[in-house]
Amino acid sequence: MSGRDKDDRQRSATGDDGSLPSLRGAKLTRPTAYEVGYGKPPGAHRFQKGRSGNPKGPGPKGAKNKSKMPALHEERLQQIVLEEAYRTITVRDGERAVTVPMAQAIIRSMAVNAAKGQHRAQRLFAELLVGTETANRRRHDEFLNAAMQYKVEWERELWRRERLGITDLPPPLPHPDHVVIDIRAGTARITGPATPEEKALYDQVARDKAELERNMARLRRQLKRETDPEEQEDIERHLRIGEEALHRMKQALGE
Repeated sequence: MSGRDKDDRQRSATGDDGSLPSLRGAKLTRPTAYEVGYGKPPGAHRFQKGRSGNPKGPGPKGAKNKSKMPALHEERLQQIVLEEAYRTITVRDGERAVTVPMAQAIIRSMAVNAAKGQHRAQRLFAELLVGTETANRRRHDEFLNAAMQYKVEWERELWRRERLGITDLPPPLPHPDHVVIDIRAGTARITGPATPEEKALYDQVARDKAELERNMARLRRQLKRETDPEEQEDIERHLRIGEEALHRMKQALGE
């Protein structure tokens, strides 16, 4: 290429005076294709100019953490104390970690400190132990006295009904025969149903028990007559199953 041709090409790119072409007054056009990717959402989902991205505005300060005032009949502090007392925490028990309620962890710590010779812990633990045993004894005595009074009064009432021939009144629940008092041990226990629902279940178990006993008696008679060893083994197997079921029924009936 000659030197003249080279100069002509350079002037066509820069202008006649050798300066770079100016963009002033030129109309710029937006590219027709919009690349969508990270930091470049689709056009329909981009923020509009002059419009907030959160038109509802921020919520009130502290709205999520504001606690509701308790009603007049509520005792919120007691509820909080109970929730904290029975909230489970993890403590060390020797070489292992165990999960126990907060109250148990506190009592355990107090007992350990008392065993180590801390006088204040010893006094507090002794007072707590005496108070607990006293409350348990009081509840036991109240239950025993109530059970004895219940048994005596209903036995007297049932005797009155029998003497007068009254048969249209329902029996009491629990029945006084099912209230077992052990005077020597100082205990009272209920061996029968105490509610109508329990009574219905109790009666059903009693009927099933009677039916099972009849079937087992029939199997024992059949076993005495049977001479086939395989049949004898099968009958004995059914008798063992029946004995286990009968034992569970007697336990349910308090026998």
